[in-house]
This record gives sequence, structure tokens and C-alpha cells, in this order.
Amino acid sequence: MRTHVTPFAEFLAYCLMPSHFHFLLYVKEIEIGTKSLNSSIGTMLMSYTSAINKQENRTGSLFRKKTQAKDGWIEDVVTLKGLHGKIMFSPFNQYGSVCFDYIHDNPVIAKLVKRPEDWKYSSASDYYGLRKGTLCNQNLAKELLGVGP
Repeated sequence: MRTHVTPFAEFLAYCLMPSHFHFLLYVKEIEIGTKSLNSSIGTMLMSYTSAINKQENRTGSLFRKKTQAKDGWIEDVVTLKGLHGKIMFSPFNQYGSVCFDYIHDNPVIAKLVKRPEDWKYSSASDYYGLRKGTLCNQNLAKELLGVGP
């Protein structure tokens, strides 16, 4: 994740689940030279798939064909219809902090743990001060979302 994503974006939160993952990113650059954030994420996913396939002596994809990305810091209000009804993005609705909480609550919702900080594959324990993880920029998360240390 550091190699492929951090040249383009700051991690604010993450959660790796058994069947999917969530990243909350603050994008600094979409493109650097001939590389883009999208292509770098694609390379990261292919590298991970290759390693797991080698480890498990299998072939094929691990992820769905299309990874979804949503921009929570756009200026105009946009309505998306989805599983949870309509989600409004606007500069005034705290969408970033809602995403932050949702990402960390995902393992609790899935009944994998009782508390977000108990899931070792997320940044929650870092924000609770139980681990000294360095992937997420906690100062930036606090500044942008009002969360963290």
C-alpha cells in the first residue's frame, strides 16, 4: 500500500475485510509522471493477487472487476442511489467523518469483533492509541475530519 498509493495520496483510514477492503484517502496527486493513482492501485491489486495465488497454489482473480471510488470532498451536492438508499455528498454534511466511522465499524457490523479497535486489519487501533501504526496520517485526519489523536 505504501509503495503504490502513498506517492499519490495520504491514508486517513483503512480496513481489510475477508472479502473486501476500504481505504479513506486524501488525494494529493492524480498523476505523477506517466503513472496514475488508478493504475498504481491496479498494480497493487495485481501484485497482491499474484502473491496469494502463489501462496495458495491457485489461479484467477481475487477481486471484483471494478473497484469503486467515491469523492467525498466535491463542491456540488451529488446524490448516489445504492444499497443504503441515497447518499448525499456535499462540503457541509460530514461525509468524510461518516466514512471514517463506517470503515472502522465494518468488522463490528460483520460480527467479526465486538469493538472496532479489536480488528487488527484496520487503522482503528491506531486511532485508539493501542498500536503505533504509521500508515495513516492521523494529524491530517484530525484536521480534515475532526477525528483521531
